[in-house]
Parts: sequence; structure tokens; C-alpha cells
Amino acid sequence: MATILQYLVYGLQLGSVYALLALGYTMVYGIVGMINFAHGDFLMIGAMGTYFIAKLFEGQRIDGTYPMLIVGVIILIAMLGTGGIAVGTEAIAYRPLRNKPRMIALITAVGVSMFLENFPRALPFIGPNPRSFPTLFTPTSFLVLGASITSTQIIMILLAAITMAALYFVVNRTKIGGQMRAVSMDKDAASLMGINVNRVISITFFIGGALAAVSGICYASAYPQVDVYMGSWLGNMSFVAAVLGGIGDIRGAMLGGFILGIAQIFATAINSTFGYAVGFIILIIILLVKPAGIMGKLVVEKV
Repeated sequence: MATILQYLVYGLQLGSVYALLALGYTMVYGIVGMINFAHGDFLMIGAMGTYFIAKLFEGQRIDGTYPMLIVGVIILIAMLGTGGIAVGTEAIAYRPLRNKPRMIALITAVGVSMFLENFPRALPFIGPNPRSFPTLFTPTSFLVLGASITSTQIIMILLAAITMAALYFVVNRTKIGGQMRAVSMDKDAASLMGINVNRVISITFFIGGALAAVSGICYASAYPQVDVYMGSWLGNMSFVAAVLGGIGDIRGAMLGGFILGIAQIFATAINSTFGYAVGFIILIIILLVKPAGIMGKLVVEKV
């Protein structure tokens, strides 16, 4: 029982990372109608940016750890910076192609991803070598029903849950959320109703980038190492989570992320090489039964 609970905690920890990143995929797809394959690299930018920001506040450490206020400032700066980069990426790379065939935007997204992964490698102060991520949260262990749970895991899961709940509230209960839903239904009609479509899409990318930064911080806090390629496979798995839950649906992205995280941890416990493949196996099974994903809905396009 203790072992199962321990694996469940690890699964929720990994699932919170997938869910936060999957939210960015599903928001962009739901509103813009494109798959932003560079989204996983925003996770890397958030984690790598947090590393350098934390270095600037190194003198504020007390007994080797950062005060919670400083941690909050570091995370906020990383979220704002990553969100800003996401907005700039949309304006430069994606906006000029918005009315072009989707395949062109898809290829562009792959090119942007390759650029974001390889450009930092050429910078002398970053480079290709992995770096040890600083300890942001003071680790304290608790024993619950025989399973060891750390304060870092609790903070990660709570942070992910609060962030996702806040996003769900924004999308469904605020004016900008209503504008997002309107743009996702019909951009032209939304524009005729006085909604600034470019502004709404920019805000969508900003929120997605900020969530990616949070997921990068959570992942690097659990597995304290950052490098320029960390967003590649995490982005792939989060995309699988978004499709699994029903891409375009916020609740589906959250559900898909946690299902995938828990499944991977239990599969890895059985066979270390099976963990990566289990996500795709689950995806294939779900799509065979429900092609739109667990919470997605099939949409028939009229021609």
C-alpha cells in the first residue's frame, strides 16, 4: 500500500508538469487552431531563466535556501519573461501566417522549436552542458501511510492545481475569457463585434508561456537539472496528454496530464524502458475508442 501511494505521489508530481504544459497546447489550438510545437521549449526557457534569475538573488539566501518572498519574485519574473517571449514568437513567426494553410504554420512551429533549442547552445553563458537547478523550496519530508512525501512535491502539486483552477476561472468567468471563447468560435464574427483578435491571441500565448514557465520550474525542482533540450521530450509528452484529454478542452488537458504522469510512473516501476512508450499506447487505445479524446467533442466542418 505504501509503495502504491508513493508511486501515486510521484505520478501526481509528474502529471502536474504535463498538465500545466498541456494547457498551453490546448489553449493555442482551441483559439488559433494551430499546434505550437515550440511550446515545450517555453518550458526550457522558463526553467533556464529561473536558473539565471536565482543566481542574481543568491546573496539573499539564508542557510542555503531562499526566503519565500524571493522565491515568489523569481517565479513571477520567470513567468513574465517567458510569457513575453511567447508573445514575441507569435507576433514574429505565427501572426504573418495566420491566414495561410495550417501545414505552413505547423512547419514554422517546428522551425521555431529548433531555433529555441539550438540558439541558446551558441551563447557562451548558456552552452549545451546541463546545469544544476538551485533549491528554491526548503525540502522537508513527511511520512503518510508509509509513503515519503516532501514539501517540494506538495508545493508543486498545489501550485499546479491553483494555477489550473485560476486559468479555468479566467476563461469561464471573466471578460477576456469570454473574448477568448468568442475568438475560438469565429474570429471574423468576433472582430465584427469589436473584439481585438490580435490582442486576445497575444494574451493566450502569454498565458501559455507563463504556464510553461511554472511547469518548467516544477519539473526542475523535482529533477534538479536544466539543459537546452529538456523541453523537447517534455513537450512531446504534454502534447500527447493534451490530445489524450481532448485537445481544445482545458479540463481535458488537466485530466490527460495527470493520467499520463501516473501511468508513466507505474509503468517505469515495472520496466524502466516502458515508461516513455506507455503514453503513446494509452493514446492509441483512447483514440480508437474516442477519437476526440476523453473530454473532446468531434466537430463536423461544413463545406
